[in-house]
Amino acid sequence: MEWHAPQIVRRNSRQIKVGSVLVGGGAPISVQSMTCTETLDVAATVAQVQALSDVGADIVRVSVPSMEAAAAFKSIVAQSPVPIVADIHFDYRIAIACAENGAAALRINPGNIGARHKVEAVCQAAKDHGLPIRVGVNAGSLDKDLLEKYGAPNPEAMVEAALRSAEILESHNFVDYAFSVKASELYLCVAAYELLAQKTDAPLHLGITEAGGLTAGTVLSSIGIGMLLQKGIGDTLRVSLAADPVEEVKVGWAILKSMHLRSRGVNIVACPTCSRRGYDVVGTVQTLEQRLADIRKPIKIAIMGCVVNGPGEALHADVAICGGKNGKCLIYERGELMGRIGTEEILERVESRVRALAAGDEAPDTKVNSVSK
Repeated sequence: MEWHAPQIVRRNSRQIKVGSVLVGGGAPISVQSMTCTETLDVAATVAQVQALSDVGADIVRVSVPSMEAAAAFKSIVAQSPVPIVADIHFDYRIAIACAENGAAALRINPGNIGARHKVEAVCQAAKDHGLPIRVGVNAGSLDKDLLEKYGAPNPEAMVEAALRSAEILESHNFVDYAFSVKASELYLCVAAYELLAQKTDAPLHLGITEAGGLTAGTVLSSIGIGMLLQKGIGDTLRVSLAADPVEEVKVGWAILKSMHLRSRGVNIVACPTCSRRGYDVVGTVQTLEQRLADIRKPIKIAIMGCVVNGPGEALHADVAICGGKNGKCLIYERGELMGRIGTEEILERVESRVRALAAGDEAPDTKVNSVSK
């Protein structure tokens, strides 16, 4: 009997629109990241936004700490290939300026914006320009009265902070908002999202904040975000890493692809290698990832070092290589053995076939050489 992965039933949430990207309401789970350049350096920031877009970022957030940065933000938005979210704290005038300067959404905490008239002005600017607001709650910056009430950051305190902010927005007749309730502690973060998901139908932006460097942060984020996605919770996500933000997008997509929630680009299955390998598997995978980074069509590639597990993986791949002996390896396409090629041909052969498939050429590769032993 053929086995199928379980289908994830996503939580029902209302929908917002971040520029051209729909979030919530059954829309595909979007992948976000945030620039780490100096916002006043427009050229560097635009270059980073483009790099993030190239690897699959649907939405990019930019920090706007000053009115000068708000002016630069306008130029960044004008050159961006994806919707840009303005990240603002404290000064409501910056939020208004960003709304006027082309932001696709605002990320604020109503509590640190200040007086009622300031929050009302931000809400009005968002309504005037058709922008949603993301309320960002962080376990490390909860209001003093909540810490006194609960004694320490916990899921109840974080959810109360989120709902308190929602009440403020709704008192200004603003309902086009989303939430995030992030923490660096894995189980605290997951529990806060689970509790909040029961209390609201607003879209939820997933993330484990301050998750760490590339390796530790990838592991922590993958576990936490994966736990929530498995339960149907989450409408958009950001993997927070102390690393090149391009890596955040790559990890975000890897999470979604591994859980069969979205597909994009090549998916390379590769063995961890051992002494049976017939060629340089690690180097081959690294080179193919670089060469095929521009491919958008979902294509599965299997790069296997030997014929122990290789043929089995090849049955489920669009293009597959299995290491053999004497400088030769087997090549498969759509599960069919096409023949043998020299190991020096692997990169060119795989790349050419993947690009042909991506371009819509469904005709299988011409069989090469003999498949006899």
